[in-house]
Amino acid sequence: MSSSEKPPIQFDPRAEGPLKGVRVLDLSRLVAGNMLSLQLGDFGADVIKVEPPGGDPLRDWREGGKSLHWKTYARNKRSIVLNFRHDAGKDALLRLAATADVLIENYRPGTLEEMGLGPDVLWEKSPGLIVVRVSGFGQTGPYAPLPGFGTLVEAMSGFASRTGFPDREPVLPPLALADMIAGLYGAFAVTTALRARDDGSARGQVIDLSLLEAMFSVLGPEASIYRTTGAVKERVGSASNTSAPRNVYRCADGHYVAVSGSTQAMAKRIFQVIGRPEMIEDPRFKTNSERVKHRPLVDQAVGGWFASKTRDEALRLMREASVTAGPVYTIADAMDDPHFRERGIVVDVEDRELGAVPMHNILPRLSVTPGVWQKPAPQLGEHTDAILTEAGFDRDAIARLRTEGAAA
Repeated sequence: MSSSEKPPIQFDPRAEGPLKGVRVLDLSRLVAGNMLSLQLGDFGADVIKVEPPGGDPLRDWREGGKSLHWKTYARNKRSIVLNFRHDAGKDALLRLAATADVLIENYRPGTLEEMGLGPDVLWEKSPGLIVVRVSGFGQTGPYAPLPGFGTLVEAMSGFASRTGFPDREPVLPPLALADMIAGLYGAFAVTTALRARDDGSARGQVIDLSLLEAMFSVLGPEASIYRTTGAVKERVGSASNTSAPRNVYRCADGHYVAVSGSTQAMAKRIFQVIGRPEMIEDPRFKTNSERVKHRPLVDQAVGGWFASKTRDEALRLMREASVTAGPVYTIADAMDDPHFRERGIVVDVEDRELGAVPMHNILPRLSVTPGVWQKPAPQLGEHTDAILTEAGFDRDAIARLRTEGAAA
């Protein structure tokens, strides 16, 4: 049957989420802005993807010839094609802005102003408009003019220097991690700005959303640690600079298990399960700080035990002792796991082209005002006529925009 073992979710355009009445114009391309507007659309906002002729480049990220990235990130959105570098297209965009609560863009800083669409111009049409400006390095600073894909900020934030093994090159994440983190920050910022507007403490404002700063925040206290101690943390593979035991261990059948002993009680349980209870009294392993100092010896003891057991046997013994241990899954393993299935972490969603598309469920799970499945990912320009009509254009005006190359 399907990946979720349930019939595909059917979209219901009448479904209403807690963000009903919020209109979002998403001018962004690729992942960060789409991740942001996805969160808003999943909870009922009317998200309008304003795409250039040819569409959002995310449509061209294909797997097996299918635009699965687009199907996932563009659900619960509508699509209009506007060439707003054309005067008529720009005027149409400004009319749409007058109906919107939020506008998202990820052009290089200054580009919107060059097109005559900067925040000051937008606020003339919609004084309460919240303008989200997504960029690699922020709207100010020496790097502001540079192109800023997530790969660059994953490197420059210090994140990549912390991943991988000390005797190998730094490792970049194999997915759009910086974009996704920035998108989540952006959705939080938008709802905060909407609340401020609703309670009268602000009207329209700019959200300066930098991928670099979003990614840097993932490092947590490392700036404080460096400034305070002068220490630059080294790469330690799957181990940790802050707790031990903590690593990925290979089992006798070639599978891997991840273990975390972040508390004293948990470390004690791990040593008991592996048959080494005396280690917790050994001065080298008695405290977390000492275990971190002697991490190779800790890993030797724990890793040796895992090497003598199959993954299932090791997990059974660890779980019986309430140890925080779990298997290292591939996506295939995760999709087949009963917990993933029962929770509906992955759901099959109806699709006009493919019948059904598996994708992650709407997050987070709200008990009273949950997210909604209103619309499948739109075809390019699918809603151009409807959106322009809502903005006050009649049939002849829409036809002129198309004839002039300002809309499609």
